[in-house]
Amino acid sequence: MRKRRTTVATCTLSGASALALSAGALVLPGAGTAAAAPADAPPAARAQATAALLAHLGDHAAGSYYDASAHHFVVNVTDPSAAARVRAAGAVARTVRFSTTQLRSATTALARRARIAGTAWEIDPRRNKVVVTVDPTVTGAKRTRLDAVTRALGDEVLVRRAASPFKPLSAGGDAIWGSDVRCSLGFNVSVDGSPYFLTAGHCGNAASSWSDSQGGGEIAQTVDSHFPDTDYALAQYDDPASDHPSAVDLYDGGSQQITHAADAYVGEQVQRSGSTTGVYGGTVTGLDATVNYQEGSVFGLIDTTVCAEPGDSGGALFDGDAAIGLTSGGSGDCSSGGETFFQPVPAALSAEGATIP
Repeated sequence: MRKRRTTVATCTLSGASALALSAGALVLPGAGTAAAAPADAPPAARAQATAALLAHLGDHAAGSYYDASAHHFVVNVTDPSAAARVRAAGAVARTVRFSTTQLRSATTALARRARIAGTAWEIDPRRNKVVVTVDPTVTGAKRTRLDAVTRALGDEVLVRRAASPFKPLSAGGDAIWGSDVRCSLGFNVSVDGSPYFLTAGHCGNAASSWSDSQGGGEIAQTVDSHFPDTDYALAQYDDPASDHPSAVDLYDGGSQQITHAADAYVGEQVQRSGSTTGVYGGTVTGLDATVNYQEGSVFGLIDTTVCAEPGDSGGALFDGDAAIGLTSGGSGDCSSGGETFFQPVPAALSAEGATIP
């Protein structure tokens, strides 16, 4: 289902829902001052400076990640001259074998020749490889085909197994309820001053109307939903005068205020809030991930070590007061551990013309 209205409102989150820099500015040779981020600045601020450095280096760089134990960002480079430029900028350089262009070429080959339900892949800057994850449903001819493709790509690819199948994490239960689906509210937002909320697209595909209790009255209607390819939906509240706080439910009697949206970075420590399992934390392990669910492929996702379970779909991924992602799906659970993928919030906000107050 894909619905749209001509007017869209912003929503906020509701209820149940460092690159080590010198103390001065980051100076890029020949480029002037690209960013200013003290060495003791929060990782999110240093992540922006890292992005500017990567853009300046182009294909001489091969991604970056945050080393939480050392409290700095690491910038991968492919030649010694680029490493010297990174060090001159006050950053930590790591020389690697494969460029971003080479690794993206490998993901293109996988998308063309091995888009098999039950697989996922992403560029992992810590390993300087494309990591391909295979769930237990990939057997027989499908596994033979995948193995042939990954062997042909050689050392650029690392294959690992997931313990359980990849699946979207919707369920029949509580939180926000459709006629026969339970999901979690992500973030309240606004569009043109009217209140809306974001949730997962596979939830929006399954329900045109939402309640905040099982069998309860309607509180919102799905106005736009996208799944697969991406995984987000926008719902408009029926009562524009009701309270729609910009906060995430922490399920301990408290909440986390949300003031803005931000892009994730590899190594970031994040939290997820969902109606089935409450709040769990973990680490961002990959960006721009492709997940091939049985229902179709979704692109551009955030991969994490955060666990989630059915009913957590659409719930908030956040870092402090920053909205990061919407729960899409994954494998495992919160008893044995798992891997969960998230739709980036900035992309959904941009597509819908929505903002976080």
